[in-house]
Amino acid sequence: MTLIAALGLLAATLTAPAAIAQTAPEVAPAPDYTQDSAWLCRPSRIDACSANQDATIIMADGKRSTEKFVPAAAPTFDCFYVYPTVSLDTTPNSDMIAGPEENQVAAFQAARFAKNCRVYAPLYRQVTLVALRDIMAGKAVPVDRALAYADVKAAWAQYLAHDNKGRGVVLIGHSQGSGVLKALMQQEIDGKPTQKLLISAMLLGTNVAVPEGKDVGGDLKAIPLCRSPEQVSCLISYVSFRGDSPPPANSRFGVVPEAGMVAACTNPAALGGGKALSDNYLGTTGAGIASARQGAWTSDGTPVSTYFVKAPGLLSTECVASGKFHYLAVTVNADPADPRTDTIVGDVSVGGTILKDWGLHLIDMPVAMGDLVSLSARQAKAWAKARGH
Repeated sequence: MTLIAALGLLAATLTAPAAIAQTAPEVAPAPDYTQDSAWLCRPSRIDACSANQDATIIMADGKRSTEKFVPAAAPTFDCFYVYPTVSLDTTPNSDMIAGPEENQVAAFQAARFAKNCRVYAPLYRQVTLVALRDIMAGKAVPVDRALAYADVKAAWAQYLAHDNKGRGVVLIGHSQGSGVLKALMQQEIDGKPTQKLLISAMLLGTNVAVPEGKDVGGDLKAIPLCRSPEQVSCLISYVSFRGDSPPPANSRFGVVPEAGMVAACTNPAALGGGKALSDNYLGTTGAGIASARQGAWTSDGTPVSTYFVKAPGLLSTECVASGKFHYLAVTVNADPADPRTDTIVGDVSVGGTILKDWGLHLIDMPVAMGDLVSLSARQAKAWAKARGH
């Protein structure tokens, strides 16, 4: 399995609740989050979130350099990350033992945030990929979605009680992880005293409802969409599709069922709106087993030695509306005259067939990872300034 193989294979657990059987097994006691082993990532230890984040920068003229990653020596704020559907356990809900897939996705999605923050990532008994495959095959599977939420809620409570100490925190999630964090925000943060700790929330690869033309009042009642890098206690959320391949009618992404509501879209590269070049960090070999393999990055076929490629100017992003869908349109700024690749992978593909209704779910985060990391630092600075820190 590649570094990002587990990213998004049929991963939108909480965006299709009707498809999941409701006959759940007996709920076991919550994991003990006072124990180090219950966490996928914690500060000041060697784990998935301390994985090497060096990137090869490839410019439009084909010139290369290596960007060495240096984590913050004394980070002043925290990041609380909940990973997407990746578990390959054969049970409906996963166990609390991190497999290669959990470690790999944290290394790909969360570790880069250590440039600015202390990263906390709880293990949780998520709905597994195996269960989702069976469900999509029409089988009745006794998954327990409430179990996943209860675990993350317990981890959040432990973090607040013993680790936070009044520090600002950025919530980060993707797909199932974003769905769980959205529920946590609704129940424990939105309009409650804990909201004062929220620097921002980055709920990617899931649908968050907002009233059409407004920034707040849908799924979240007191936490608005972020519209500037200095705005705090706000939400960044989007689902991504290729600019030339908008969501088809059957897509579950970029649309919400509530009348008068639309799916939130905030462009990390331009929170105020419009189209902008994004600061991407893409997987060197591609987007994993659910996608085609990335071809050569330059026409001479020279291999890349790092796990990540940064391609300045290659991608542009913009929040757009197409019918009932609201989403982040990703454009590849192809130039056949230069030596750099004109294509990137990231579509979900089964048996060689691209599932267009999934868009670029596999690379929701990579297309703008640098922007997200930079925003975390800018918003944290604004949060601290507003509180006189």
